[in-house]
Amino acid sequence: MVNQVMDADIGFTHEDFASLLDKYDYHFSPGDVVSGTVFSIEPRGALIDIGAKTAAYLPIQEMSINRVDAPEEVLRSDETREFFILTDENEDGQLTLSIRRIEYMRAWERVRQLQQEDATVRSGVFATNRGGALVRIEGLRGFIPGSHISTRKPKEDLVGEELPLKFLEVDEERNRLVLSHRRALVERKMNGLQVGEVVLGAVRGLKPYGAFIDIGGVSGLLHISEISHDHIDTPHSVFNVNDEIKVMIIDLDAERGRISLSTKQLEPEPGDMVKNPDLVYEKAEEMAEKYREQMRQKEAEEAVAESGYEDDASTE
Repeated sequence: MVNQVMDADIGFTHEDFASLLDKYDYHFSPGDVVSGTVFSIEPRGALIDIGAKTAAYLPIQEMSINRVDAPEEVLRSDETREFFILTDENEDGQLTLSIRRIEYMRAWERVRQLQQEDATVRSGVFATNRGGALVRIEGLRGFIPGSHISTRKPKEDLVGEELPLKFLEVDEERNRLVLSHRRALVERKMNGLQVGEVVLGAVRGLKPYGAFIDIGGVSGLLHISEISHDHIDTPHSVFNVNDEIKVMIIDLDAERGRISLSTKQLEPEPGDMVKNPDLVYEKAEEMAEKYREQMRQKEAEEAVAESGYEDDASTE
């Protein structure tokens, strides 16, 4: 009776109200991020009120970027939060939602930022395969190629071990997150190293193009052209694996995670590394100081030349 009076007074029927709701109903599309409230938690999902005509459904596999065994691990009744609309309405008019997709997008945004900052991150290895090791960064699965793992342990023994890592590739479109353990170690080691410094190392590998030298837990390359002023056919003719040698650092490339070494620059006379390596090691510090002095002179000359160029330019 009251309703009839109200309808008569304001000229607004229930049909008008329903029509108005249809007219101003929110249009929900896949890809939208909307606010919603949890009002029913089920064993394998949850019903979410997002203001649509029918409650939207959040399946358990879409509740987090990480594994969820029970909805109660991540949701509370009456909780209000953001949801990603995953699919259009089904035949019952119900939308499917996702929290995982929001976390996924934000995780990629975060790792892109970390890559731009050239940050070092730490993560535990959860699996290995023939190609390398698998880790999780911000919930995303990352891959460490075998060539970028710097450890003497077998790969399979790394499961459960936390490693410092640097970013090599962050590509959301291709779902590729590639990291380097070697780069992180080299960078850390580089912070205590200088070009022109003589260090003690051990030969860990011999290749046709040079020798890999372990200097305090990181590997540097002694290229065949930097072994001696004399021509050398193969590094095997000068070194054996596990030889302890003195080398001088001639380049530190933090971006590529590479340390370049030389014994050639330590030779008192050309060819001493072939004829008398002990003399090279004995005179190493003395020859390294000469090398550093040459570098200082070269830098000074370049600075003067650059300054002269600027003076000439300013007078024009």
